[in-house]
Amino acid sequence: MNNIVLKLAGIYNILWGALVIFFPTLMFDLAGMERPNYPELWQCVGMIVGVYGLGYWIAASDPIKHFPIVLVGFLGKIFGPIGFAQALWTGRFTPVFGINILFNDLIWWIPFFLILKSKWDKDKSFLK
Repeated sequence: MNNIVLKLAGIYNILWGALVIFFPTLMFDLAGMERPNYPELWQCVGMIVGVYGLGYWIAASDPIKHFPIVLVGFLGKIFGPIGFAQALWTGRFTPVFGINILFNDLIWWIPFFLILKSKWDKDKSFLK
């Protein structure tokens, strides 16, 4: 099951990253927000997300062996919503923009946590 989750995460991240790279203002337009002055920065986010997707696809071959990829992804999925909350609090982002957080981060918390828990249960350590 873990490998299916990571393959789905890989496909999703690659597709979302490509969408952002090719249409960098789309998410802002849909959220009713002002377009960024430097869409290249948002395209860079798309590139990073797409690269994570490739990492998840690779990790799907052996989620326990490749747990560092899952761990780094999980941390990003924790910190992303924290950054979004801060931007929402200051009025930089609209609540509608949070749809990105829902699908990019929140829905993956439990499956990624369970993969990491499997690693912990197997080795009782992340250092091995």
